[in-house]
Amino acid sequence: MAETAWQANIDGFEQAARSMIALAGELSPADWDRPTECPGWSVKDQYSHILGVERWLLGDADDGEARTTANTGLDVEARRADPPGEILGDLRDVIERRIAQLRSGAVDLSEVITTPFGASMPYGDFMRHRAFDVWMHEQDVRRAARRPGNLDGLAADCSRLILERSLPYVVGKRAAAEPGQAVVVETPEHRWCVVVGDDRRARFHDDGVDPTVRLRMEWETFFRLGGGRVTGDAADVEVSGDPDLARRVLAGMAITP
Repeated sequence: MAETAWQANIDGFEQAARSMIALAGELSPADWDRPTECPGWSVKDQYSHILGVERWLLGDADDGEARTTANTGLDVEARRADPPGEILGDLRDVIERRIAQLRSGAVDLSEVITTPFGASMPYGDFMRHRAFDVWMHEQDVRRAARRPGNLDGLAADCSRLILERSLPYVVGKRAAAEPGQAVVVETPEHRWCVVVGDDRRARFHDDGVDPTVRLRMEWETFFRLGGGRVTGDAADVEVSGDPDLARRVLAGMAITP
């Protein structure tokens, strides 16, 4: 079962990486300099970031620095003076070699590693987070360049799994919902209901509860909130029920550093 999920994570990573590379072929010279929702990062910087992380995972980084959430700008700064064509060419090469590495069995997917964001997990589970990271940055580029697309599919599924699993923590810990309170989050494609039990732990719950708060939004709004690309008070969300709890839930949805 785990092996099947791990292969799906690799599939999602490959799908996002190839989609991001294909998107680059649609960009105009002006597009590469457009600012994105990552503060201080241009479209070109997004590609530099993905390139740098994947080079490091391949063992190609020559600066001796581990890639962590504290130094995400390292590869961006290193490539600031390089033309987009050079960065894109390097990214194509790195992604081909990375996919070949993952498909060949050279990586032990069951090995528990410490990830760049500090959590420990099997390498196969970590690949879901790589799919999520690449896909989120691709979406940053698409919004900046006004070229929407790739909002569903394998990489989007990986991203949804990561984001939805954070909802009980968001409701129970960050929003500090009270026992008996229920929060429903809906997009056109998905619906999640989280209920806080008498033990103050929040859990997913089947339909049939009367929600304390209902939050309706587009899928893009959901993942932008989860990715910290938009704040709860600025997001386009239809709110019904307890406004204070809704505010706390929306304020706590960002799970990326």
